[in-house]
Amino acid sequence: MSAKAGRKKKMKERIYICHTYYHVYVTCLKELTLPAAMRGQATLVLSTMSNDFGNLKERAQERGLFEEVLMFEEKEEHFFPELQKYHTDYGNLVLNLLSRMRFTKLYGRLQEPYVPVDLKQYRDIYVFCDSDPIGYYLNYKKIRYHALEDGLDCICYYDTARYDNRGHFGLKAFLARHNLIFIQNGYSKYCVDMEVNNTSILKYPCPKYIEQPREVLVRRLTQADKNVILRIFLEDMDALMAQLENGNGHEKKVLVLTEPLCALDVRERLFSDLVEQYGQGAQVLIKPHPRDVLDYHKVFPQHIVLDGKFPMEILNFIEGLVFERVVSVYTVPNSIHFAKDIVFLGDDFMDRYEAPKVHRQNEQIY
Repeated sequence: MSAKAGRKKKMKERIYICHTYYHVYVTCLKELTLPAAMRGQATLVLSTMSNDFGNLKERAQERGLFEEVLMFEEKEEHFFPELQKYHTDYGNLVLNLLSRMRFTKLYGRLQEPYVPVDLKQYRDIYVFCDSDPIGYYLNYKKIRYHALEDGLDCICYYDTARYDNRGHFGLKAFLARHNLIFIQNGYSKYCVDMEVNNTSILKYPCPKYIEQPREVLVRRLTQADKNVILRIFLEDMDALMAQLENGNGHEKKVLVLTEPLCALDVRERLFSDLVEQYGQGAQVLIKPHPRDVLDYHKVFPQHIVLDGKFPMEILNFIEGLVFERVVSVYTVPNSIHFAKDIVFLGDDFMDRYEAPKVHRQNEQIY
């Protein structure tokens, strides 16, 4: 063996780059359904770009499910003012595409100083939301990776790759396959595959889509596995249980899932309407979305506002917990097992609160 070969770093197994609590939840599912001998070998990366993960890093490290947990100060596009000029619309497809090619390379290069680890040292890289800057970086560095669906069945309701590239999509996809521009969700050259929950419900197929139902992973968990997930995500289990088990009318609970929808004043009116409509005669609990900045404690002082910093799916793992009803606007409720009745409202409901073109993105794909 040469001295150079001897100095070569040993390849690490897996790394997951997460932007939300839900991403971390799916990562935990994937790791906990591996054979016991393979656990504890992966790196978990938490991007601070769109979420405050609080002390999740410390809790994840304490559980021993990951070899290491790293923070990633991923930078959004507006952090680099030199990128702005590449958004000029020249009124010409060719000129616009040439500008986009330059943007693609530069954005990836500018991200490099902030990536906290040498990704080339990993056998498998898993990226949720490769539409974020990390996707540009991986393609700039020519590093192969696996993409994962951002949220449960989210492509069915909002196909961001198709929507963001409306008009001449075939040409743009061709350029992405040759790494001249970047398109997320399975269209980039260095994306090996794109893991989605259910391929049968997707209007636009992509050759790199592979189906991995989340529910299959959940069914493989033992109660000990579920307890690991609960301890990772819940900072104070006793406080949560006290909220869930006490108070007037707690025998008939209604859970309202919030989301960072529309302007704050409109959002307040929207969720006030939902509480009024579905909360009559019940104990109302409000679960804020982790990125929802509306102060629900102030808006609903008479109701119970849960901690927003955990994915609602982990409520499935609390034995004996049952809600009479769960109400959601866009959060896909297919993974909920703790409710007798589920209300999913969708686009028709949102039409009452904002212009349909704002949220009916798939209808604008051409």
